[in-house]
Amino acid sequence: MNVTGKQANALVIGGGPAGLMAAEELARAGCAVTLAEAKPSIGRKFLMAGKSGLNLSKAEPLPQMLSAYDEAAEWLRPMIEDFDTVAVQDWARGLGQDLFTGSTGRIFPVSMKASPLLRAWLARLDDLGVQRRLRWYWTGWRGDAVAFDAPEGPVTCAPDVIVLALGGASWARLGSDGEWTRILSTEGVTLEPFAPANVGLNVQWSAHMARHFGKPIKGVEWRAGIARSRGEAVISAHGLEGGGIYAICKAIRLGYPVQIDLLPERSLADLTVRLSRPRGKTSLSNHLRKALRLDPARIAMLNEFVHPLPTDPEALARVIKALPLRHDGLRPLDEAISTSGGVSRAALTEELMLRARPGVFCAGEMLDWEAPTGGYLLTACFATGRWAGRAAARWAQRGMTL
Repeated sequence: MNVTGKQANALVIGGGPAGLMAAEELARAGCAVTLAEAKPSIGRKFLMAGKSGLNLSKAEPLPQMLSAYDEAAEWLRPMIEDFDTVAVQDWARGLGQDLFTGSTGRIFPVSMKASPLLRAWLARLDDLGVQRRLRWYWTGWRGDAVAFDAPEGPVTCAPDVIVLALGGASWARLGSDGEWTRILSTEGVTLEPFAPANVGLNVQWSAHMARHFGKPIKGVEWRAGIARSRGEAVISAHGLEGGGIYAICKAIRLGYPVQIDLLPERSLADLTVRLSRPRGKTSLSNHLRKALRLDPARIAMLNEFVHPLPTDPEALARVIKALPLRHDGLRPLDEAISTSGGVSRAALTEELMLRARPGVFCAGEMLDWEAPTGGYLLTACFATGRWAGRAAARWAQRGMTL
């Protein structure tokens, strides 16, 4: 209980989903909240994510959802349990958004856009008294004060509690430039290096692949180590892009070779029998099309990575079931949808407060976790923002009683 009657001042730095959620929780707890954003508008990466359909969460049991976070699952468990996929949906509906669940369990607003939800969310924050400060670029601390470069010049403030929600290091033009790592490293905060996650693959195609640029690769299974993905990918001038590749890019980053099963629904024995049928004067490509119903994009991939193709039916079937994909690594960090790395778990308390800076909490993609696309990224950003915001409010309220 606040026995002094003084209202705690809270500062949230970063206007993405995690920062907005933290600001909402702080304001609901009675804090006077200022939300500082370096860009001219709020939620730029959030809006960009919504351009292809805003995937808010995934409708699946909690253990299955947590498995998407790999080694960070234990760390994130209490936060996602506290704000799980059902809670995400209730929250979005509370902002007037009608939702639907797709055939793969992905949850979207009926509008498929981020802008209506963001407008409703900002209106709610306005009603809660949250003050927004745009073009405020955080430059660190000056003693106990927080410093910004603002349109009016250098600005400092000394809030009672701070939540940092500064994003990772991808899509710098939208605000997640990772420059905050320089500030926190000088404060003694343990950081893990950034690496691209959910990103495309570099492939040096031969000239004959140019006619297939823009075509999707469907109905395959991508493999790297123990990672498996049935998602599709698109052939681009730079290589391969899409959810099928994104789901295995962590294993690729760790150095596992990539293979493609071009017909995962068919067994090796079945393919061998089909390929053993007489083809007469039919070309091998036409034989593959007729006998196996392989589309031109998959036939092109087959010829690209194994040439000449074996004529023995069983040997050819083995290639189709485990086509080696030669590549030149992942696309650059700034092209990634998300990143791994950031503030380490060891640098934080269970409440997501920096051990090196008491009263400073962290949330969202600046934490060292990663997950595939499919609703997992936003769910964890919402959940960690809420967790950090509530913990920060408790910290501020305790300070007010002293």
